Amino acid sequence: MSPRKPQLFDLRAGSVEALQLSPRTGDGQALREALGAHLDASPEFFRDAAVVIDLRRLPDDAVLDADALAEWLAERGLRPLGLVAQPGCEPGGRLPLLHVPQRRGADSGATDSGATDSSNTADTADKAHVGATAGAPAAAPSTVLVDRPLRSGQRVYSAGDVIVLDAVSHGAEIIAGGNIHVYAPLRGRALAGAHGDTSARIFCSCLEPELVAIAGVYRTAEQPLPPEVAGKSAQVLLDGDSLRFEPLRGR
Repeated sequence: MSPRKPQLFDLRAGSVEALQLSPRTGDGQALREALGAHLDASPEFFRDAAVVIDLRRLPDDAVLDADALAEWLAERGLRPLGLVAQPGCEPGGRLPLLHVPQRRGADSGATDSGATDSSNTADTADKAHVGATAGAPAAAPSTVLVDRPLRSGQRVYSAGDVIVLDAVSHGAEIIAGGNIHVYAPLRGRALAGAHGDTSARIFCSCLEPELVAIAGVYRTAEQPLPPEVAGKSAQVLLDGDSLRFEPLRGR
């Protein structure tokens, strides 16, 4: 009897965490200037990040040199993965064409929203997609309970909710397909609704994060939190294309 041959590889559906950049202009120079200012505001967050260029929000008459944009992004330390375009559109160029699933909770006819916005108000987040560029995990969502501190460099992921009972330090990261609950200071990064669930929320007993994000709409520490929630019990939720911060008052 001949010995069984060893399995040499696995091939299965998966997900890739990446930023999703949605240009709204074909003016490459203006786009690079605006992007440069945005990247300079949070250089550590964007360093070596994978990015997908989503062309679906370009005006109908706009023409963008995606290859030139990808080269510029690479020079800035990012890693362009590919392009997303309207169904039936073949933009050409060197980057591969990718498929991004429709965000849950979005209108049936709408495209993914959340392109970088240069406006800044007390309750408005800088916006970019941070999420999966391939299908969500096939396993049923489950809740992950963490009863120890999360230290710098540690990461916790769940396709469902994440509950943390101790402090989340600077440099630590929580990624959840559903909600995130932190019953201690949150000083690292929390990304809820990571696969596009716009109803996901972040709950925290002491809000001091490096970054919070829901369904790809994010806000970094460079933009101060509203005083009624900074360092206090609060929840973070998505309101349209912006993050809203509300105090938790024991209701």
